[in-house]
Amino acid sequence: MSRVLCVGHAVQDFVFGVEALPTRGEKYRARSFTTVGGGPAATAAVAIARLGGEALLAARIGDDLAAGLIAAELEGYGVDCRWLRRFAGCGSSVSAVMVDPAGERMIVNHLDAALPRDASWLPEPHAVDARCVLADVRWPEGALAALVQARAAGLPGVLDADRPVPTDGALLRAASHAAFSADALSDYTGDDDLPRALARVAAELGNWCCVTAGAEGVWVASAGAVENIPAFPVSPVDTLGAGDVWHGAFALALAEGRREPDAVRFASAAAAIKVTRFGGRKGVPDRAEVDSLLATRPALA
Repeated sequence: MSRVLCVGHAVQDFVFGVEALPTRGEKYRARSFTTVGGGPAATAAVAIARLGGEALLAARIGDDLAAGLIAAELEGYGVDCRWLRRFAGCGSSVSAVMVDPAGERMIVNHLDAALPRDASWLPEPHAVDARCVLADVRWPEGALAALVQARAAGLPGVLDADRPVPTDGALLRAASHAAFSADALSDYTGDDDLPRALARVAAELGNWCCVTAGAEGVWVASAGAVENIPAFPVSPVDTLGAGDVWHGAFALALAEGRREPDAVRFASAAAAIKVTRFGGRKGVPDRAEVDSLLATRPALA
């Protein structure tokens, strides 16, 4: 079983299904409600565990009620939480999430600025027998430390490059694989033309880069060329956590020794199934479901 060390953000999401995303300051009535754990690294860890891998999560939480909810749910999914660290006097991250009938979402998150930024307590990848490291940008100091250690160990280091990507570029240079969201790539480059922006970033970094673009698929820059790997066509219900699931599945595929094109297909299939289900990470598929979807489409040449 392949093991992935995930470093970054763990949060408790309060998810409201609404008829339309709010546009003004007034009362709105939800048609559905659920509370579920979230956060890029934490949801990626859940996806890894659901897909048959071993996930270790290193993240910062507070000493409040939300911390207990976060830890209990992650452990229930089989995520190794030995490196989920509680900090006294700090609040855990929480989000209010609104999802409309088309699956689009609005997120308001609070991350306690008092949570210590120090990353010296993180485990080294080889010490925990990790075969890949995945980091998000919500804790830049932790992400940088983990990605630098992965590179030194000769392991894949995947950066979930969602908003906001630090403009100094240190995280991107430390990663062996930088996987942008469309909004983050546009923000970082100032260019809304995703293939062109991706080609520019890849040329500057010299590492493997991609950008996930929802129904438009995934644009991949490798060996000086940019190509598109199509998405699996589905009817979206809830996009909350889909990108996190994609990153977790992609990191697991690399840990298993798959080449990048196959890893992208595997990740895209997992994310496609997730968006057909309401409730954030509650919709993460298992390995059999992903393999079944992949079987409906021929493998890439």
